[in-house]
Amino acid sequence: MDKTLVKKIQANPNYIELVSKRSGFAVKLALFVLAIFYSYILVIAFNKELLGVKLDEASVMTWAFPVAAAIIIVSFITTLIYVKRANGEFEDLTNAIKEDVKDDL
Repeated sequence: MDKTLVKKIQANPNYIELVSKRSGFAVKLALFVLAIFYSYILVIAFNKELLGVKLDEASVMTWAFPVAAAIIIVSFITTLIYVKRANGEFEDLTNAIKEDVKDDL
């Protein structure tokens, strides 16, 4: 790729906005998911009894399984949220950048 084209893209206000929004959003979602995962691990490490409680008297299953399943579901939902935003707002910014530099290609 031509260095002048790269410089033009990097100077484009839409590109700067795209990088800023995408990076910030991705970091926020990643920290959210990591906080949930590590909280679960810390509860298991320091308070086993909390998640070791059976769901009811007749059950063999403890609370650890439904909580872990909920964490996995939440991580899928956060992925869907990112994909929805990437296919909407981020894609619009990318197309605007392409439109701005298409004459230089």
